[in-house]
Amino acid sequence: MSYLPYVIGAYAVFVLVFLWDFLAPRLQVRRELRAVRLRASRERKPAGDAGRAAELSR
Repeated sequence: MSYLPYVIGAYAVFVLVFLWDFLAPRLQVRRELRAVRLRASRERKPAGDAGRAAELSR
């Protein structure tokens, strides 16, 4: 009886979980930084442009 498939599977699961634990926080930080940059760029726009863009044309 060989345990080789079990050992290979266990190591594969370990590597996948390890990579996810490594990558998930970095992806979340990138997403949050992008959201902050977009919010800051929206807030920097002049008030005159925002008023004209919000008004509906007739």
